[in-house]
Amino acid sequence: MSFKIKKGEITDMPSVLKLIQELAHFEKEPDAVVVTVKDLENDGFGAVPLFKTFVAELDNEIVGMALFYPRYSTWKGPTIHLEDLIVTKSKRGLNIGSALYNKVIEYGFNKGVKRIEWVVLDWNTPAIEFYKKTGAIVLNDWNTAQMNEEGIKSYLETL
Repeated sequence: MSFKIKKGEITDMPSVLKLIQELAHFEKEPDAVVVTVKDLENDGFGAVPLFKTFVAELDNEIVGMALFYPRYSTWKGPTIHLEDLIVTKSKRGLNIGSALYNKVIEYGFNKGVKRIEWVVLDWNTPAIEFYKKTGAIVLNDWNTAQMNEEGIKSYLETL
Protein backbone atom coordinates (compact mmCIF):
# COMPACT_ATOMS: atom_id res chain seq x y z
CA MET A 1 0.00 0.00 0.00
CA SER A 2 1.40 3.33 -1.05
CA PHE A 3 0.43 6.50 0.78
CA LYS A 4 1.52 10.09 0.43
CA ILE A 5 2.03 12.84 2.96
CA LYS A 6 0.96 16.30 1.86
CA LYS A 7 0.25 19.72 3.31
CA GLY A 8 -3.31 19.83 4.58
CA GLU A 9 -5.77 21.83 2.51
CA ILE A 10 -9.05 23.46 3.44
CA THR A 11 -10.93 20.68 1.63
CA ASP A 12 -9.28 18.13 3.94
CA MET A 13 -10.82 19.59 7.10
CA PRO A 14 -13.91 17.29 7.21
CA SER A 15 -11.54 14.31 7.23
CA VAL A 16 -9.28 16.00 9.76
CA LEU A 17 -12.27 16.51 12.07
CA LYS A 18 -13.18 12.81 11.79
CA LEU A 19 -9.63 11.91 12.78
CA ILE A 20 -9.76 14.35 15.71
CA GLN A 21 -12.98 12.67 16.86
CA GLU A 22 -11.38 9.24 16.49
CA LEU A 23 -8.45 10.40 18.61
CA ALA A 24 -10.82 11.72 21.28
CA HIS A 25 -12.41 8.25 21.47
CA PHE A 26 -8.97 6.62 21.73
CA GLU A 27 -8.02 9.02 24.51
CA LYS A 28 -11.25 8.18 26.38
CA GLU A 29 -12.75 11.65 25.84
CA PRO A 30 -15.40 10.97 23.15
CA ASP A 31 -17.53 14.01 24.03
CA ALA A 32 -14.69 16.51 24.39
CA VAL A 33 -14.50 17.66 20.75
CA VAL A 34 -16.44 20.88 20.19
CA VAL A 35 -14.48 22.21 17.21
CA THR A 36 -16.32 22.10 13.88
CA VAL A 37 -15.25 21.80 10.26
CA LYS A 38 -16.01 25.50 9.90
CA ASP A 39 -13.74 26.28 12.88
CA LEU A 40 -10.92 24.27 11.33
CA GLU A 41 -11.41 25.99 7.98
CA ASN A 42 -11.48 29.48 9.52
CA ASP A 43 -8.70 28.91 12.05
CA GLY A 44 -6.35 27.04 9.74
CA PHE A 45 -6.92 28.95 6.51
CA GLY A 46 -8.03 32.44 7.53
CA ALA A 47 -6.06 35.67 7.26
CA VAL A 48 -3.83 34.61 10.15
CA PRO A 49 -3.73 30.80 10.23
CA LEU A 50 -3.49 29.41 13.76
CA PHE A 51 -2.22 25.96 12.76
CA LYS A 52 -0.84 23.84 9.96
CA THR A 53 -1.53 20.24 9.07
CA PHE A 54 0.05 17.43 7.19
CA VAL A 55 -2.28 14.69 6.06
CA ALA A 56 -1.68 11.15 4.92
CA GLU A 57 -3.58 10.06 1.84
CA LEU A 58 -4.12 6.44 0.85
CA ASP A 59 -6.31 5.51 -2.12
CA ASN A 60 -7.65 9.10 -2.30
CA GLU A 61 -8.73 8.96 1.37
CA ILE A 62 -7.28 10.95 4.27
CA VAL A 63 -6.21 8.30 6.80
CA GLY A 64 -3.91 10.28 9.07
CA MET A 65 -3.01 13.79 10.11
CA ALA A 66 -0.62 15.86 12.18
CA LEU A 67 -1.78 19.26 13.42
CA PHE A 68 0.80 21.70 14.80
CA TYR A 69 1.39 25.38 15.43
CA PRO A 70 4.19 27.81 16.30
CA ARG A 71 5.00 28.70 19.91
CA TYR A 72 7.69 30.70 21.57
CA SER A 73 9.83 29.49 24.45
CA THR A 74 11.25 32.15 26.73
CA TRP A 75 14.22 29.83 27.24
CA LYS A 76 14.79 28.58 23.69
CA GLY A 77 13.05 30.88 21.20
CA PRO A 78 10.86 29.62 18.33
CA THR A 79 9.29 26.21 18.86
CA ILE A 80 6.51 24.09 17.38
CA HIS A 81 3.78 22.40 19.36
CA LEU A 82 2.50 19.18 17.81
CA GLU A 83 -1.09 19.16 19.03
CA ASP A 84 -2.26 15.88 17.54
CA LEU A 85 -1.01 13.09 15.34
CA ILE A 86 -3.35 10.24 14.47
CA VAL A 87 -3.73 7.49 11.93
CA THR A 88 -7.12 5.87 11.59
CA LYS A 89 -7.20 2.53 13.39
CA SER A 90 -7.61 0.37 10.27
CA LYS A 91 -4.47 1.88 8.69
CA ARG A 92 -2.07 1.63 11.63
CA GLY A 93 1.04 -0.47 11.16
CA LEU A 94 1.76 0.89 7.68
CA ASN A 95 4.33 3.45 8.92
CA ILE A 96 1.93 6.31 8.18
CA GLY A 97 2.27 7.71 11.70
CA SER A 98 6.05 7.62 11.44
CA ALA A 99 5.90 9.41 8.10
CA LEU A 100 3.68 12.17 9.53
CA TYR A 101 5.96 12.49 12.55
CA ASN A 102 9.01 12.69 10.29
CA LYS A 103 7.35 15.39 8.19
CA VAL A 104 6.66 17.57 11.25
CA ILE A 105 10.23 17.11 12.51
CA GLU A 106 11.61 17.97 9.07
CA TYR A 107 9.33 21.03 8.85
CA GLY A 108 10.54 22.24 12.24
CA PHE A 109 14.17 21.70 11.28
CA ASN A 110 13.70 23.65 8.05
CA LYS A 111 12.04 26.49 9.98
CA GLY A 112 14.97 26.59 12.41
CA VAL A 113 12.94 25.95 15.54
CA LYS A 114 14.80 25.23 18.75
CA ARG A 115 12.34 22.61 20.01
CA ILE A 116 9.33 20.58 18.96
CA GLU A 117 7.07 19.57 21.80
CA TRP A 118 3.90 17.61 22.38
CA VAL A 119 1.98 15.87 25.13
CA VAL A 120 1.50 12.12 25.39
CA LEU A 121 -0.78 10.34 27.83
CA ASP A 122 1.14 8.34 30.43
CA TRP A 123 -0.77 5.15 29.57
CA ASN A 124 0.05 5.34 25.85
CA THR A 125 3.19 3.25 26.20
CA PRO A 126 3.55 2.36 22.49
CA ALA A 127 3.70 6.08 21.64
CA ILE A 128 6.07 6.82 24.52
CA GLU A 129 8.42 4.05 23.43
CA PHE A 130 8.29 5.22 19.82
CA TYR A 131 9.11 8.79 20.81
CA LYS A 132 12.01 7.68 23.01
CA LYS A 133 13.42 5.57 20.17
CA THR A 134 13.47 8.66 17.96
CA GLY A 135 15.48 10.62 20.51
CA ALA A 136 12.64 12.57 22.10
CA ILE A 137 12.83 13.20 25.82
CA VAL A 138 9.63 12.32 27.67
CA LEU A 139 9.45 14.59 30.71
CA ASN A 140 7.98 12.82 33.72
CA ASP A 141 8.49 15.70 36.13
CA TRP A 142 6.27 18.28 34.42
CA ASN A 143 2.49 18.29 34.72
CA THR A 144 0.23 19.77 32.08
CA ALA A 145 -1.99 22.54 33.44
CA GLN A 146 -5.12 23.63 31.62
CA MET A 147 -7.98 25.99 32.25
CA ASN A 148 -11.08 25.35 30.17
CA GLU A 149 -13.56 27.97 29.02
CA GLU A 150 -15.74 27.56 32.10
CA GLY A 151 -12.71 27.82 34.38
CA ILE A 152 -11.55 30.98 32.63
CA LYS A 153 -14.95 32.59 33.12
CA SER A 154 -15.22 31.52 36.75
CA TYR A 155 -11.73 32.75 37.53
CA LEU A 156 -12.33 36.16 35.94
CA GLU A 157 -15.53 36.53 37.95
CA THR A 158 -13.44 36.29 41.14
CA LEU A 159 -11.20 39.20 40.18
